[in-house]
Amino acid sequence: MPKFAANLSLLFPEIPFLDRFAAARSAGFSAVEILFPYDINARDILSALQAASLDLVLINTPPPNWTGGDRGFAAIPGGQDRFRYDFKRALRYADVLGAQMVHVMSGVAKGQDAHETMIENLKWATDYAPKQRLTIEPINTDDMPGYFLDSFDRAADILDEIAAPNLALQFDTYHAHKITSDVSATWDKHGHRAGHIQIAGTPDRNEPLKGDIDYPEFFRKLDDAGYQGHVSAEYHPAGLTTDGLGWLKNAR
Repeated sequence: MPKFAANLSLLFPEIPFLDRFAAARSAGFSAVEILFPYDINARDILSALQAASLDLVLINTPPPNWTGGDRGFAAIPGGQDRFRYDFKRALRYADVLGAQMVHVMSGVAKGQDAHETMIENLKWATDYAPKQRLTIEPINTDDMPGYFLDSFDRAADILDEIAAPNLALQFDTYHAHKITSDVSATWDKHGHRAGHIQIAGTPDRNEPLKGDIDYPEFFRKLDDAGYQGHVSAEYHPAGLTTDGLGWLKNAR
């Protein structure tokens, strides 16, 4: 059975952020991820992680937000300096917090120039931080209109072109369903590239209980594939977070 992590940017919204770490531990999680930790002092986050005996699996780069601001800079032609500045900032947080992975966001862009820019930036990033594991994630364009990395095939092409040992696929089942309509087949084709997985129910991105994705089957696929990474609960709770964690109990 997979190792589950809690996305503390989305789960436990009913309590203050720094209290969510203890809540995640009490709910049965041993690891967490944070989308954008940059508005909070890294030492305060580290204290919360340590007090709850939690591992930090992943943070995103670059900042600042996911509620209407920029969606990253990795594929933005002419944005290389901004990308490198924000990437270095993410590395500083990752170093203090012990983040296992940093998700590099492509941003809103299109065309060959965007592809070449993303290749340039990722080659620089993987060389600059060879000991830091990095991920790229296909995101559907209903949720993020114009997002450059909008397909798993495109992500695979980029991963193959860079061929860096510290760069992997971030496989989000919610986005996979929205992009391909077939999570199982998408995993069969691209799962071997995955370094991190995120889950949510469809179509509303709530708990992974009811919906179009057969999670018991998906978890069996992960076991059969020998997947060793974390599976992070990245969804919007339909009510109180603890009331919707039946899926976690049933998965164990």
